[in-house]
Amino acid sequence: MIALSAIEKRFGGNAVLRGVDLAVPEGQVTALIGPSGSGKSTLLRCVNLLEIPQAGTLTLGDLRLTFRPGSPPARREVLAMRRRTGMVFQNFQLFPHRTVMENVTEGLVTVAKWPQARARARALELLERVGLAHKAADWPASLSGGQQQRVAIARALAPSPRLLLCDEPTSALDPELAAEVVDVLAGLAGEGMTMLMATHDLRLARRVADTVVFLEGGTIVEQGAAAALFGRPEDPRTRRFVRTLLGEAADGA
Repeated sequence: MIALSAIEKRFGGNAVLRGVDLAVPEGQVTALIGPSGSGKSTLLRCVNLLEIPQAGTLTLGDLRLTFRPGSPPARREVLAMRRRTGMVFQNFQLFPHRTVMENVTEGLVTVAKWPQARARARALELLERVGLAHKAADWPASLSGGQQQRVAIARALAPSPRLLLCDEPTSALDPELAAEVVDVLAGLAGEGMTMLMATHDLRLARRVADTVVFLEGGTIVEQGAAAALFGRPEDPRTRRFVRTLLGEAADGA
């Protein structure tokens, strides 16, 4: 079970998340959409505790954390939750001074204390999976943006997370390179990887997501099956935003 209940997050006097309730079905892909400032990325960062909510409950399998103002979770609780998630960032966040292979093995060796040989075997398996085994010895700077993001996906998958979090994974890429990343994520979805992603990429959301959640002003306005929400949104705010996405997709076609 993966669930958020009554999650609240404020930055100073600015309430970014206002009592968000969300269940993420295991083995499926849930896409968060909404305008800039709606809370999509903050919600993702609250799941792996890069941001600590002020209130609410986060459940991931048999782990449950309840948040209270002025009482942050213990470090061991934060680390336990993070071990069950992998994060793919908008701007790749690869180590520029590490090769592709080293980027994927770094966490396994340094954090999980895997032997080098085991970590390299796991990294090679994942690089093969994202179509980049032939780039294992290359530096990130020599790769295209799409290739860098695929390396980032391999790195996030390395410790076999229960949940893969993707924060606008295609927004820094042009359409051709974004298509490479969409293909990889679609492949993972087909294999039953549980994913929660924030995106404004209609192609990605339509192809990969089972469920789409529309946020605005830190609250969930509407959620439902991807085909229904994109095809027949019920709330007028959702309809306006989906029309915007459709217009952007047409312009980029």
